[in-house]
Amino acid sequence: MRDNKNELFPITDNEGNFLGTISRGHAHDGCKILHPVVHLHVFNSKGELYLQKRPSWKDIQPDKWDTAVGGHVELGESIKVALHREVREELGIKEFTPTTFGHYVFESKKEKELVYVNKCIYDGPIKPNKEELSEGRFWTQKDILDNIGKGIFTPNFENEYQQIMSHQQLHG
Repeated sequence: MRDNKNELFPITDNEGNFLGTISRGHAHDGCKILHPVVHLHVFNSKGELYLQKRPSWKDIQPDKWDTAVGGHVELGESIKVALHREVREELGIKEFTPTTFGHYVFESKKEKELVYVNKCIYDGPIKPNKEELSEGRFWTQKDILDNIGKGIFTPNFENEYQQIMSHQQLHG
């Protein structure tokens, strides 16, 4: 399995306005051209957070635990449609109610993404797509906090998790 390096993504400014197109390969080659992605943090009613383990063949952060759902917005696709498509593709979840946390720019050595962050509470069945992720499971907050900074999680997840948890503590 491999990512399609010729797949086209939209290029956006920091507010999500469309500026053009870029191939997946070019978006991840260190050029740092901004392109949009969607994330969904899936909590169960016990407060545990579902994480996915990225497969070893991924070109970005292979074999690391990451946000339950993360994926690129396809060319011509809205953020809402992209989020629902990615959740269906990666976890087999068709019905959920996302809460949005807005967006921010994430930059690594290889790429620059406009990340649209969402969360939901979900207690239904989860059927991880083995072609998209190597495994997935719920983690307690303690397990996550005990492993932050140890190279187990993606840096993007660690940063986002801390932001979401501080938001929850402030707003309940």
